[in-house]
Parts: sequence; structure tokens; C-alpha cells
Amino acid sequence: MTRDRLVRALRGEATDTTPIWLMRQAGRHLPGYRALRAAHPILEIARTPELAAEVTLEPLRHYDVDAAVVFADISLPFLGLGVPFSIDPGLGPVVARPIRSRADVEALTDFDARRSVPFVGRAIERFRERETERPIVGFAGGPFTLAAYLIEGGPSREYVETKRLLYTDPGTFDRLIGRLATATIDYLRMQAESGAAALQLFDTWVGAVSPRVFEEHLLAPIRSIFDALRPLGRPTIYFSTGSSHLVEQLARTGADALGVDWREPLGRVRARVGPALALQGNLDPGVLLGDAAAVRREADRVMAEIPDGRAHVFNLGHGVLPATDPARVRELVEHVHAAGRDRSRR
Repeated sequence: MTRDRLVRALRGEATDTTPIWLMRQAGRHLPGYRALRAAHPILEIARTPELAAEVTLEPLRHYDVDAAVVFADISLPFLGLGVPFSIDPGLGPVVARPIRSRADVEALTDFDARRSVPFVGRAIERFRERETERPIVGFAGGPFTLAAYLIEGGPSREYVETKRLLYTDPGTFDRLIGRLATATIDYLRMQAESGAAALQLFDTWVGAVSPRVFEEHLLAPIRSIFDALRPLGRPTIYFSTGSSHLVEQLARTGADALGVDWREPLGRVRARVGPALALQGNLDPGVLLGDAAAVRREADRVMAEIPDGRAHVFNLGHGVLPATDPARVRELVEHVHAAGRDRSRR
């Protein structure tokens, strides 16, 4: 029997318990992943469907999570845009030739997911051949986050070049965002057609912009992504961090669910966005560095923010930290399921 808790919760339907999956659940805290990474660079794993499927399956062997998430990196679509890049350990994607002008944007190649990143779809297919019960989440980077990588050339704290382009040449900035939104639609559509049961947009860095910039430059392109995906019938999630000042606008993106980081209690988010939008989150990943009692206590606080438990998917407010003890993750998953079952019986 297929486990459908995740999909049902994202659609606002009743579930027998609170579903849980964790961002970066297949990451560096698991010995199996560390062993594989010792032998293969990240891009090699991501571009080899059998290896990517193996990493995707690994946390399901350790934890009773309600979904897998495909092993990939948000920078992979750069391959289809003609952008040379590498993924440096401990740093992340590094772009060889940053985009700083209209000519740079127009030089991007037309994106075709099946031609340039087919291995992501094949990894999802390999996963589904081996795991028939639990669903898999597909994902892509959000337009602003991808644009910032391309403009800055890598991770940034201040987004100096991104904001320079935004304020000196907003037309070029908008053109880049539009190109990325179009590519993201094709990329996520391919993942859905390959078997992804839900789709998440990771716009991790969008909290760096003001409400005015979000409204004028980002809201419409993001809405275009979710509008285009809606006919596929897969529930969608929009996740960002440091974006409490944008919550009301994020609720208008057209996503079925809003992924929330740990900086804003879910109860306050629910009051700000209303009952129709499902919420995902939002335990501080640092809690998993504590003891079992702290994990249970803080998980209960998150769940208490949604008293009826409806339309809630438990997750972290960001990814699992590499220093996390797998035993704490297992205890969290078991506790959330047990507490969710108790709540559903009331």
C-alpha cells in the first residue's frame, strides 16, 4: 500500500498521524552517505542515477519518514543553461563566469530538462522501482536563489552584485529571473513525470529582499511556476529562510504549502496566512544536537502551534546538520508519529 500521508496533509486532508520528512535527510550525518562521498564527488553522484537513488533510499533504511527527497543539487539546471560551474566541498556551487549584464543573460542556452539533466528524472524512476510504499519529493531552486548564485558566482552574505544588478539594471534582473522561472517549470515537470509525488521550490535566499522587491520583481515569476505545475496534480511547497517579513506575500505565490524556517512560530504564520494553506516545518535543526528529552520537548512545541494537526507536515526549519546523531533523528520521527496518532484520535 502506498503511504499517502504527505500528499494528503499538503492538500489539507485528514491523516492518521502527522507526516514527517526532513530536508537533507540523506546528507552528511549518515555514515552511508559519508562513505559514498569519500569515493565520489557530489556532481558525480547526482549525475549517476543508480548512485543518486541509493543516497535517496539511505535515510528510509534508518528512519520511518513519510517521504524521500531526490538527491540532487539546486545548481544542476545550470548545466542546461550553458553555465560552467563546480560544487566545492564546504562551499557549494561556484560559477566560473558570473552573469553581470544583459549580454550574459541572453547568452544562456535554452533549457531542456530531458536533454540536459535527464539523470534527475532517472534517479526518481530508479527510486520508485525499489521503493513502492513511500513517495518521493522532487525539488528545484527558487528563481532568486538561483539568480544570486549566477550573479555572485557562489554563496554570498550581502548579495552585493545581485543587488547592484537589481538596482542599476532592473530589466536585466527581471529577464534573468524570467529565464530561470521558465527553466524551473520544465525541470519540475520532468520530475513529476518521472514519479515525484510532491514538488518543493527551495528559494533559500529570498529573505534577503524587501517586500517591495518581492512584490515587483519576484511574485509574478514564482506564481507562473506554480500555475504551470498545477495541472500535474502534484502538491507544491515553497520554502525560504529568513523571510518572516514576506509571509503574506509568500502565501500568494500559488503553492499548496509554505515551508517555514524556525524563526517564526507556525501559529503566528497560520494566523497571518489563514487556514487554506498547508504549513511545513519548522523545528530548529540545532535541536537535534541536544538530548532525546530536548528533541521531544521542542517537537511538541512545534506541533502545539497547529492544535488540530491539520494541513501540517513536520520538517526542520532547514536541513539536517552534519554533526547530528542519527539516533536523535530516529527519536524525532518516532515521537512525531506517536504524538500525531494521539492527536488524531481526539
